[in-house]
Amino acid sequence: MILKEELYRKCNEALQERLMHVKKSILDLEQALQSETKSSAGDKHETGRAMIQIEREKTGQQLKGIQNKRELLQKIDCNAKHTNIALGSVVYTSQHNYFISISGGEIKLEDVSFYAISPQSPIAQLLLGKREGDIINFRNNPFTVLKVI
Repeated sequence: MILKEELYRKCNEALQERLMHVKKSILDLEQALQSETKSSAGDKHETGRAMIQIEREKTGQQLKGIQNKRELLQKIDCNAKHTNIALGSVVYTSQHNYFISISGGEIKLEDVSFYAISPQSPIAQLLLGKREGDIINFRNNPFTVLKVI
């Protein structure tokens, strides 16, 4: 289970980094809005405020996305053993290795690459419910599930 715990930890660290970045962006936008409020009135002032407001909304959506990923990650039990691929499974295939968790990209552990993928991703949708020995065909490229942890 150490492997799964390490993959989980790496995903959690990446989320924390993104969260800190988004929170800093929110603070920067708040400060920009405050300084824009102190500026003179007029069309230029209103345009500046509107642009800052749009950025705040985008940043708010990013924050919501991070919170959703955190909730999904918290549902993973690192001690669970899976025979069928499910949320939290570590999957070795003849092509790549996957951690069904959040979309987190490539994670390298001791020269072995794993891809943290969301259960909603197309490849995960094909993998979910499968077991060792099953053959998956993704974009006309067949591969075999070798091991499920």
